[in-house]
Amino acid sequence: MAAESTASKAVSTTPLPESEAKWLKLTFTDPNGVERTWESAERQTRPEFTGIDAVGIVAFLEKETGPEIVVQKQYRPPLNQVVIELPAGLIDEGETPEKAAIRELKEETGYVGRVIETPQPQLEEGEFIQVFHLKLASLWDDCKRLEAEGFAIDVRIANIAEGIEIAKRFRL
Repeated sequence: MAAESTASKAVSTTPLPESEAKWLKLTFTDPNGVERTWESAERQTRPEFTGIDAVGIVAFLEKETGPEIVVQKQYRPPLNQVVIELPAGLIDEGETPEKAAIRELKEETGYVGRVIETPQPQLEEGEFIQVFHLKLASLWDDCKRLEAEGFAIDVRIANIAEGIEIAKRFRL
């Protein structure tokens, strides 16, 4: 079992050398034609074969009590907080996004396609991820509860929860 994610904390911050990261200042115009700037960092290890370098996975489990979504708790150093998030990861060189999604789902949660046994994550060294499930029917309430407990909710999970609430409200 992985160490408790909530035991993690940031202990220092130091600048990266230019050889390890690249800061970009992006200038753009907004819909009103106003020129604005945005600062961002770009990884130097981004694969050149694709415009994307990461995948996020939405995995559902069919349970007797109703469908559940697979989520995980993971400490995220930039936030200095444990985040409730979807399984996700970087695309390796020569790997398709689809293969990366399958690999990351198994690596982080132990799930592969149809589950025939209780899975065990195959975490890489330095990863401290706790996998758990939330009922889709109560995802919104669970997100609010987890947020009240001090967790950050990843925007992708929040969007799914909001979509379910909208579907309920409008009986879609």
